[in-house]
Amino acid sequence: MRGLVVLLMLLFSSIVACKAGADWKKSLGLGKEKVSYLHFYFHDIASGTKNATALIVAMANTTITSSTFFGMLNVVDDPLTQGRAITSKVIGRMQGIYASTSQTEFSLFMGLNFLFTTGEFNGSTLTMIGRNPTMENVREMFIVGGSGAFRLARGFLLAKTYSANKVTRSFVVECDVIVIHY
Repeated sequence: MRGLVVLLMLLFSSIVACKAGADWKKSLGLGKEKVSYLHFYFHDIASGTKNATALIVAMANTTITSSTFFGMLNVVDDPLTQGRAITSKVIGRMQGIYASTSQTEFSLFMGLNFLFTTGEFNGSTLTMIGRNPTMENVREMFIVGGSGAFRLARGFLLAKTYSANKVTRSFVVECDVIVIHY
């Protein structure tokens, strides 16, 4: 008899779990999946300059002698703009970390959040992670999540260096993002 009661309880809980599982999107306020295309620029201004947006926070003892800056860790809070110029409309911020992770080429590991502060996606974020071999013309990194309008986001970001000033270590990078979200 006890076995029958346990079996009925398991069966009932499975039915309840299936019913709840079918409505999870609705309970979170999610609608149909959408695909969005975003185009913007970020302006990475290195430490040591008056308006720095990228700061070195750690480095290995050997980083200074490395031709690829292997072992350098940076934090960033870069403006996102609609156009290439730093004076164009600011639409958000790129905040996160990147580290020089290759001993043989200029390559970064990047973990970043893109916070949008205007327009349709105001208050929403996208989270990107990936390898950025900076000397390649086009680099692809992954969109792995987001918040607000970008809940459960997934997709990719294509980055292209628009301009680079190696003396001031300032860069303008063009970004094209394809993201699937609810």
